[in-house]
Amino acid sequence: MTGEYTVAALCAPVAVVALELTALRTGLLRRRRFWVTIVITLTFQVVVDGWLTKLSAPIVLYRRTAIAGVRWPWDIPVEDFGFAFAMITMTLALWERALRRERDDPAAEPGRE
Repeated sequence: MTGEYTVAALCAPVAVVALELTALRTGLLRRRRFWVTIVITLTFQVVVDGWLTKLSAPIVLYRRTAIAGVRWPWDIPVEDFGFAFAMITMTLALWERALRRERDDPAAEPGRE
């Protein structure tokens, strides 16, 4: 049986990508710098998450029935990567959308009231 954390970790990235492609439409997923950002961020996640979840001395514990049990690398539950991708992507897409609205709003120009 798949745990609820696993199901959510699979659904979160799919939902964020669907939202980006259908509603936000920032073009974020087509940009090389987005994917470089993902790689850099996930690299740091491996270091920190690996330390937090190492089975030899865990700081963060997961209920066995909540996760699939696959841990890679350094004992990191693979579900953590799905959530990280979703969180990073959603944050950047919303930020990009806000910047676009600000650029397109003539009332947002400095000095105009």
